[in-house]
Amino acid sequence: YIPPLIWGKIGHIQTALYGKMGRVRSPHPYGLRKYLTMPDGATATFDLFEPQSEHCIGEDVTMVICPGIANHSEKQYIRTFVDYAQKNGYRCAVLNHLGALPNIELTSPRMFTYGCTWEFGAMVNYIKKTYPQTQLVVVGFSLGGNIVCKYLGESQANQERVLCCVSVCQGYSALRAQETFMQWDQCRRFYNFLMADNMKKIILSHRQALFGDNNMKKPQSLSDADLSKLYTATSLMQIDDNVMRKFHGYSSLKEYYEEESCLHYLHRIYVPLLLVNAADDPLVHESLLSIPRALSEKRENVMHVLPLHGGHLGFFEGSVLFPEPLTWMDKLVVQYANAICQWEKTKSHCSDTEQAVSGQE
Repeated sequence: YIPPLIWGKIGHIQTALYGKMGRVRSPHPYGLRKYLTMPDGATATFDLFEPQSEHCIGEDVTMVICPGIANHSEKQYIRTFVDYAQKNGYRCAVLNHLGALPNIELTSPRMFTYGCTWEFGAMVNYIKKTYPQTQLVVVGFSLGGNIVCKYLGESQANQERVLCCVSVCQGYSALRAQETFMQWDQCRRFYNFLMADNMKKIILSHRQALFGDNNMKKPQSLSDADLSKLYTATSLMQIDDNVMRKFHGYSSLKEYYEEESCLHYLHRIYVPLLLVNAADDPLVHESLLSIPRALSEKRENVMHVLPLHGGHLGFFEGSVLFPEPLTWMDKLVVQYANAICQWEKTKSHCSDTEQAVSGQE
């Protein structure tokens, strides 16, 4: 990975550009929005994008994508990645986190949370049922990386027809991360405040559905006092403690972070797993990187990629000053998926050849 010469080696600038600009000259891929009713009455949505060319192995492959915190299919970095994947022959299904789309109302008193896999699982099941011949490449960005890894590790059945999984810039353990997220080095406390402010706006935009007095389905532990605490919250941890954990009935923030992190599920993933982080990511403390490093040393199916630069979901490329539309991250995910697809096809071909030879004998 060769970042832009002038500013590309500064993680804060990479992160800020991603956060404020998303991507440069971002395309506008056309997709169909799908609606799924969840058992608790929530309405999950995802956008489906068909491939624009034949895949390199000539088969049907679908990328099931989970974006970062409070993100959805209309975000620029998602649009850029989807457009590139489509042009490489992949169908793409992108989850819209529950409550993240401003024009979609909540139909139950629940929003997306740090590790809830219900909506992502519903999307994957829809794809498997609708396209019985397709194989899956699972992709998660930031918080989405936690969700997809947790989903795969929750059940062996969830890994059926999955070729591989790619997680980019996740922190692996919210319990370990919460202390580092309150520290001022690398300005993490400031980033924490900005993300908390964004989460507050999203929650308050659904205030009636979540806190309304006429809402008989809302969690009993969610009260007007929690709404008051939400207004004064300055960190994600305060929001998680006062609101988010209560959607699923956790008694404490520690229990919520412990149960919802993918840390305890990673060793149950048996498909090829690519874990990508940047050494200068200001949101993910270096102590958290010991988790993927240790896992990759123990498991043959796991690869940990750690470039020195890239920030948080930045990874911009460019010669001197101006970044290119495609990032190193976009290319890496597609190239890794292509390599796994080719590998699986080669294994299948060898197996068929062996069976044919055995039959002749």
